[in-house]
Amino acid sequence: MNKEQQELVNEAYKNYRSKSKDIDLPENLYNKLIDDLNKDAMFPIDNPNRMLTKEEFINKCKEDKEFSEKWGLTIKERELSYEERQNLYFKLNPEFRLVHEDMDKHMDKHNTPIKLITITYNDKTITSCE
Repeated sequence: MNKEQQELVNEAYKNYRSKSKDIDLPENLYNKLIDDLNKDAMFPIDNPNRMLTKEEFINKCKEDKEFSEKWGLTIKERELSYEERQNLYFKLNPEFRLVHEDMDKHMDKHNTPIKLITITYNDKTITSCE
């Protein structure tokens, strides 16, 4: 994720945190309290409103379309095709113009991106390659 995409995710997560909880505790403290209570409990507390960590929030937005729509954050990742990757390689390395039989090795050596990431939040979309 590039810096601009990270800012969109941060904004969405901040919105999620501000609207998800009635209590104002840092996410890790809140989660730790619930986890500590459940550690030795005979009947663990079912807490469907458990505050997600930022990483959990991101993963849930990637995997759960309904959750993603609720919070307005869409994260799509996909592998670049060989041709897309090759085009990026030539664009990033204009001094190389020939296709080699070891093209994969050349692309890896020159850190040619392998993944396309598209993040949308509040009608703003940012796409990047990694």
